[in-house]
Amino acid sequence: MSKMQWEQVKTDMRSAIGAGNFKSWIEPLSLVTTDEGVAHLAAPNPFVGDYVSKTYGDQIIYHLNRHGLSVQRLAFKVESAANTPEKPAAPKAVTPAADARPDQRFTFDNFVVGKPNELAHAAAKRVAEGGPVTFNPLFLYGGVGLGKTHLMHAIAHELGQRRPDLNVLYISADQFIYRFISALRDRKMMDFKQHFRSVDILMVDDIQFLEGKESTQEEFFHTFNALVDQNKQLIISADRAPGEIRDLSERIKSRLQCGLVVDLHPTDYELRLGVLHAKQETYLNVYPGVDIAPGVLEFLAHRISSNVRVLEGALNRLYALASLVGRTVTVEMAQDCLSDILRASDRKLTIEEIQRKVSEHYDIRLSDMLGPKRTRTLARPRQVAMWLCKQMTTRSLPEIGRKFGKRDHTTIMHGVRKIDELRQSDSQIADDLELLRRALED
Repeated sequence: MSKMQWEQVKTDMRSAIGAGNFKSWIEPLSLVTTDEGVAHLAAPNPFVGDYVSKTYGDQIIYHLNRHGLSVQRLAFKVESAANTPEKPAAPKAVTPAADARPDQRFTFDNFVVGKPNELAHAAAKRVAEGGPVTFNPLFLYGGVGLGKTHLMHAIAHELGQRRPDLNVLYISADQFIYRFISALRDRKMMDFKQHFRSVDILMVDDIQFLEGKESTQEEFFHTFNALVDQNKQLIISADRAPGEIRDLSERIKSRLQCGLVVDLHPTDYELRLGVLHAKQETYLNVYPGVDIAPGVLEFLAHRISSNVRVLEGALNRLYALASLVGRTVTVEMAQDCLSDILRASDRKLTIEEIQRKVSEHYDIRLSDMLGPKRTRTLARPRQVAMWLCKQMTTRSLPEIGRKFGKRDHTTIMHGVRKIDELRQSDSQIADDLELLRRALED
């Protein structure tokens, strides 16, 4: 296999797993040879080879086969054995040069702000000014494709321009785990501690990957305390609120909750349309001859509501197809070209699903929710379920009423209005609604 073909495989892997993971795990690899269906790869140390084999092995094999090589499995050699024997590769020290760099594509300028993410954007901008802030840490959480990582990179990028004097470290939780294990193996724990505790701003992405890793959590806890004691800023992100990350120690959860915890809500129609318009601007130079017919962006914003990455990927697919066939992108083309994405986005949520999820959340029997009892412990969950049915399905009030023990549609209206009032004044109800809505959308 030529060097050029291996570079194509690496390019495919970078697109598939992201720049941060690529830099940590795939970039250090080199292809030595292929023999009888086995691709022999050189890795800097046995740990990297073992991790890549378990985590990315199937993807590498897939891309190797895509580029014309019949490979069934991978074999890893330590780099020193693959290169000249008189110059064995030394263990890689933990140095700032090895840290992930902020992705230049993700800046505040190209982050589309809307109601679901305006608080997170404002908090991130405040931290990015580089001055003292009243909240530490800043904890950003939300589902896939809502902009957490974009904001993290934007903060790092902005700080690099505003405050080049500050030592800013951006790292994923996955990389933190790798550095910690490598430091233990190479007996460089003092170097590890010094490196992470000497920064001015520490940014850790996807903290939920520390779940269940007790030794790494212990070190992260002490690093966290050491930085806070020095008045250094921390910015953390996760896919859940701190209290919802199950196998995370209680003392870490407590520390994470002592700052500003901000939820990036699922996108609304206006925000999705804004993202599409922003993407359209960037594609003007990439696909100069492609025209988008009126109504296409509105169609996509309405039909694809899962997350921004899927939305952007759909638009990119349309532009690529239109440039290849030399046609204007129309709604009809979008329906044909994106049929798989549209089918996945069209999953219909049922009233029964909502009722079951609410019953589980409040730990009550489904039969009691649908029954005639009006005690507060049953009435409030019942009204929450009614509100969610009204918001998340296209069913009419009489139809919803029939599913709730043949209740009149006026009863459903009363329940919906009651929850609308409570969600403005009762933070617990608001949190319950958001948690349930996110669980139902997964």
